[in-house]
Amino acid sequence: MNLLEIRDLGVMAYQPAWDLQNSLAAEIARGEKPATLLLLEHPHTYTFGRRGQAANLLWDESELTRRGISVHWVDRGGDVTYHGPGQLVGYPLLRLPDSDHVGYIRKLEQALILALARMGLVAGQVAGLSGVWVQPEVAERCARCLPEQRGKPAKIAAIGVKVDASNITRHGFALNVDPQMDYFDGIIPCGIAEYASISMADLLGQVPDMPFIKSEVARAFAQTFGFGQ
Repeated sequence: MNLLEIRDLGVMAYQPAWDLQNSLAAEIARGEKPATLLLLEHPHTYTFGRRGQAANLLWDESELTRRGISVHWVDRGGDVTYHGPGQLVGYPLLRLPDSDHVGYIRKLEQALILALARMGLVAGQVAGLSGVWVQPEVAERCARCLPEQRGKPAKIAAIGVKVDASNITRHGFALNVDPQMDYFDGIIPCGIAEYASISMADLLGQVPDMPFIKSEVARAFAQTFGFGQ
C-alpha cells in the first residue's frame, strides 16, 4: 500500500496553513514526501473560491472586525464557506492517478460519509451538489434551523479542492462538528441560500471529542483512498 502521513496541526491561522499546503505539495510532486493529510481547526475565517461572489458576504467590515473574522480569496473551486473553532478541516495533499477531479471529490465525500456512519450519523450525497448532506428526516432534529429550510437536505461538510498541473491536490473538506453556527449567517454558503448548514452537535445527543473524530476521519480517508499508515 502507498503510505499516508497524517499531521494534526491543532488550531492554525488560514494563511500559514495555505502556505504549508503549497510547500508540501511541491515536495510531494518532487517525490520527497508521501501523501499527507493535514487535520486542523482555523480561527474564524471566510474563504472564497474561484467562483466566489462578493455579494455572498453579508456582513460589513465593521461586523467582520467585531467578530474577528479574516477573509481570504483562494484558488480552490467553489464559492464562499466558513471555517472556525469546532469545525474539522482536512487538507489532503496527494498525487491523483488520473485527471478525474470530480471522482476525487466524490471519494472525499464518501470518506466523510463512512466516518460519520461509524459515529452514528447517516449522511450522503446530493446529485448536482458537492459536499456531505443529511437527509430531511435527519435534519429535522436541528432545533435552530429555519422553518423554510425544513423538509430539505442540510449540509454538514463542505468540499472545495484544487488540483495543480502535477496532479497534486490542495484544500479539501470542512466538517461541522460543533462550531458557532451563527457565523454561517454572515455568508450565503457556497452561494446557495435554500439549504441549511448543520453540525454534528445539532443532530447528536453527545458529540464525540475532536481527537476521536480526527482519528475516525483519518481512518475512513485511508480506507477510501487505499492508503496504509
